Order: sequence, then C-alpha cells, then structure tokens
Amino acid sequence: MSRTVPFAVLASRVRTDEKALFAAFDRRAIACQHIDSRGWWHQLGDRGPRPIVLNREIGLARATYAARALEAAGATVVNSARATELCGDKWRTSAALVEAGIPTPRTALALTPEAALTALDTIGYPAVLKPLHGSWGRLIAALPDRSTAETLLEYAAALPAPQARIVYVQEWIAKPGRDIRVVVVGGEAVAATYRRAEDWRTNVARGAVSELCPLTPDLAKLAVLAAQAVAADIAGVDLIEDETGELLVLEVNHGVEFSGLQQALGDTVSVADRIVDHLVDGARSCCA
Repeated sequence: MSRTVPFAVLASRVRTDEKALFAAFDRRAIACQHIDSRGWWHQLGDRGPRPIVLNREIGLARATYAARALEAAGATVVNSARATELCGDKWRTSAALVEAGIPTPRTALALTPEAALTALDTIGYPAVLKPLHGSWGRLIAALPDRSTAETLLEYAAALPAPQARIVYVQEWIAKPGRDIRVVVVGGEAVAATYRRAEDWRTNVARGAVSELCPLTPDLAKLAVLAAQAVAADIAGVDLIEDETGELLVLEVNHGVEFSGLQQALGDTVSVADRIVDHLVDGARSCCA
C-alpha cells in the first residue's frame, strides 16, 4: 500500500459504481489508490500508513478479513469490519434491527431443518426461506405451504456444509410489486428508489427497474436508524411496505450498489460524490 496516498478503494472488480467513485476522487484532484484484493496480503504486526480505505470488495469473506487486517494495521476502513460482518449475515442483521426497535418481518432461526418446520408452523404460510449469507436474491425461496417447505428443507438437510443446515425464515409480506432502496451516507439518507419487477424478488441484479421514490422524513429516519443499528457508515437499506403501508426493513447492505439509483436520479445528486465527500470529511476529522 502506498505511503503517500491517504485514500484507497479495495475492490477485486471495478464495476460502474467503482468507476464513478474513482471519477469523484479525480474531480477533486485527490489521489486514490486501487487495492486489488486478489493480490493483496498483510503480515501481522506490520504498521504502515493509515489511509482511509473504502471497502468495495464484492466477496463477503474477503471483504471481512481484509477489513480486519487493514484495521489491525491502523487503517480506517469504511465500512468497518464489524459493520461488514453484521450486514453480511442476515440473521445478525435482523437481530440488530430488532434490538434497535426497528420494524422488520417476523423472523426465526432454526438450528436444524426439522426445527425449521416447527418454526414455520408458528410463523405461518406463505413464508420465505433465505440463506444466511448471499445477495442479489440468490437462493431465496418462497414457501407457499408445508409440503414445499418439507421438500426444500429435506434438500438443505443433505447439504454437506453445516451452515447450510441452519435455517433462516421470515414471514411473507404481500408487498405491492416493489421494494424500496435507500442509500445512507454518513448518517444521512441521500436518496431512495422503488425497485419494481414482475418477479417477487425485486433485485436490480434480477432485472428490477429503479424509479425515484419520494424520500419522506419517515422513510429517511427509518433508513438512517437501520444503518446505525449495524454500525454502517455507508449503506443500502432495503425496505418493503406491507398491506397497510407500514414500512419494514428487510436488510442492510454494506457494499451498496448504487448504479440503479443513480440512473433514476440523473444529474440531480451524485451518490459517488456524496460518498467521497464523506470520506474526505472523515479524513479531516482524523487530522483535526
């Protein structure tokens, strides 16, 4: 890591979001080093420069261990290792949200697939089965009835990884064909978007379309509280509306992808600029 560059972006893939971030640094004539996590390593005990590192590593395991190692070396990592670990685990995220008093769908954790069936009988059908780790709507399954749950959980019981047999389930929320993504930066809600799709999984990665959502005070407050609950400086907070219109927080993303939101925003607000401004303000506070 360079001894003269105060900012760095950790990323194995430079996507549209990362290009926007590097361009935001360039507009300010601020040097920013790209750390490719595929070739990065750290020796315990080394205490080099203390940059502010924006963690954009797409892989959860690498993002978490890199954050731990960089923090051990004296760097400031955004988001922190703690936030990355919390956001990367759906159960830990839900637990943090509930502890903070934030409305979220009823959720249960079962240590065996057999116990999950009992939990589902209590929560009721339909329900949703989710992996503890994962993004982009992968491996999430709708459970319309007990028969479907038994089939999927029988499959889970046969998987070799012990963690795959720990089951995370949530109640089904009859959302109005959309969810809401709010980007929070430095304790402030920047903007919000509706994500609409024909599929019940309204992930942009699965083809959902982003449309601007009015950032009401209630929506902004709830998103900020959710980010704070998992100690995330920069977050993508996903919410849904139930049949009564009440907002419920689903999850908080530590490495938020904001291209869909940026397209909906146009030139009105630059998410990348807001992120870089937050990092620069943090550097000034450290040096003050």
